[in-house]
Amino acid sequence: MNRPSHIAIDKTQEQLRADGVRHAVATVVRTLSSTAAKPGMKAIILESGDFAEGWLGGGCVTSAVRRAAKTAIETGEATLVCLRPEELLGDDANETMVTLARNGCPSKGSMDIFVEPVVPLPELTVYGSGPVALALAQISRAFGFTLTMCGNVDAGELDADRHFVSPNELDQHPLTNADRYIVVATQGGGDVAALTSALSGAAIYMAFVGSRRKFAAYGQKLLAAGISQQRLDEVYSPAGVHINAVTPEEIALSIMAEIVKVRRAKGRSEAIDG
Repeated sequence: MNRPSHIAIDKTQEQLRADGVRHAVATVVRTLSSTAAKPGMKAIILESGDFAEGWLGGGCVTSAVRRAAKTAIETGEATLVCLRPEELLGDDANETMVTLARNGCPSKGSMDIFVEPVVPLPELTVYGSGPVALALAQISRAFGFTLTMCGNVDAGELDADRHFVSPNELDQHPLTNADRYIVVATQGGGDVAALTSALSGAAIYMAFVGSRRKFAAYGQKLLAAGISQQRLDEVYSPAGVHINAVTPEEIALSIMAEIVKVRRAKGRSEAIDG
């Protein structure tokens, strides 16, 4: 059998990373008795469960790794797949971060395969150039987000991955493949244009820094711009958890707390559904 080289695997993964495609890397770390794959062999598995590159053995191995990879990508957590004959399945039952699978192949071999997810960092898009927008941008790195900034601010003041001066400029660029979290903090400086832009694409979280009354006042204009009522109903307004925030830094902290809450709830939900 002509098995893929590590060079082919590395090239495939490099391309997937460049394209922001979620995937998992499965590496054989230990084998016992007779197994087709040997330690060090790798495979790349896509979010769909399809193998993009690499080979780890026959169907007994492939199905177990495919399931583990899909779960790892959904949850963002690595796992060790312990493939064992029926009589040895209980040996690792008390280990954490371990996925046990039965090896029904005639060889009766055992394999340990480390499955590590590779997912793009979630993207925080902040519309605005005021104190709240800048404070939120400044703390986003500490919470594991890439930052897209949309506002008339000095790019040198921000450690942003992408910076656009206006919503119109942002709309002309393709969306990334990352999970998106969006906060409109324009605070009166082009609210409708920013909201129209923000609501035109998919997002895990969409929030508006302003009162419910203020957001409701924009409803008819947003509907006329083609935004559905369902999308409007999904907007968190006012943004942030209630902590009696007053200063821009406190408001930014309350918004980030809400984002973290939504993000972690999403991860738990996907793990349960998977």
